[in-house]
Amino acid sequence: MRLRTRLTAWYAGVFLIAGIALIGLNYFLLAEWLQPAIGGVAVARQALPYPTNEILTVTELPADTTVLAGEQVQSDVLGRLLWQSVIALVVAAILAVWLGWVVAGRVLAPLHEITTTAHRLEATRLDQRIELEGPPDELKELADTFDGMLDRLASSFDSQKRFVANASHELRTPLAVQRTLIEVALAAPDATDEIRRLGAHLLDTNERSEKLIDGLLLLARSDRGLAARELVWLDEVIEDEVESCAALAASKEVSFDVSVRPYLVEGDPVLLAQLVGNLLRNAVLYNKPGGTVTVRLDRELVVTNTGPTVPAEAVPGLFEPFRRLRDRTGTAGSGLGLSIVRSVAKAHQGSAKARPNGGGGLVVQVNLPETGVRQPS
Repeated sequence: MRLRTRLTAWYAGVFLIAGIALIGLNYFLLAEWLQPAIGGVAVARQALPYPTNEILTVTELPADTTVLAGEQVQSDVLGRLLWQSVIALVVAAILAVWLGWVVAGRVLAPLHEITTTAHRLEATRLDQRIELEGPPDELKELADTFDGMLDRLASSFDSQKRFVANASHELRTPLAVQRTLIEVALAAPDATDEIRRLGAHLLDTNERSEKLIDGLLLLARSDRGLAARELVWLDEVIEDEVESCAALAASKEVSFDVSVRPYLVEGDPVLLAQLVGNLLRNAVLYNKPGGTVTVRLDRELVVTNTGPTVPAEAVPGLFEPFRRLRDRTGTAGSGLGLSIVRSVAKAHQGSAKARPNGGGGLVVQVNLPETGVRQPS
């Protein structure tokens, strides 16, 4: 039961209890006042020439006077009071329920503002604030506390993103210098076979480190959201990335099965290319010889591969940075592929999810707004 309904029920319940108590008190007081008189009560068609509280005998009354028993008068008056009071209480209770509903809505309006603001918040959109106006009561204090918490969270997120971006930038320069020195050493005429083997290993390690840093940079950039947007044909991006991955797929003996339709989105073309490229490279790298990568673009982008079996409970963790299955740690991936996919999708107001493929491998579904219209997942 919602809080507004509970408050309305409480208001109506308190009103009914007070109303029933008031009716009972009136009934008791009137019953005490209407004690049965000795003899009866005279009801005449015209004013009697006697004091109204004088006790008379029947022979002293006019002929058209009706005499009622005192008990009957008391019963009739109390009965009429009771049912009229009940009717009035029911009508007042209906009004009390309506007024209680209105009052509860006004009391809870600041809480609805807090809830609405909380629903709009994301890691990339911490600029929303409640800024509740009104008297300095408990709800105003709650809203101000919530705004203060958002200020601290926004500052913390910005500091973290700046640190990742700055650290990645600072690390790229020494890695580039190392790669150059290794290549110069390998090109020397007196380089022995042992040095060349060691140099090749160092170059491979250096390349993996550069990919990792590039991935961190891209992840930090997509987490900050999009500064500018432009119209991008997603189907053309897919075709370009499939062509870029052709050599890698040939070396892994993996084939592509692509079916796309014209699909216009609004966003960053570089980030969208990284999203598609990461999906395709992951599907190729974590495949088996003779396997297939199926790419479908209709209401959403679906990439399916035929790799090893993926446990269902391990799928959510694949979207976290540096999380890979145990049998995937020997690959050339950095562990950021699906993290970047989800981050880029969120930056474009989309979503990404995955599930195990029935015959082995993974099915990744990316839902992106088509020309500004959110497609159902």
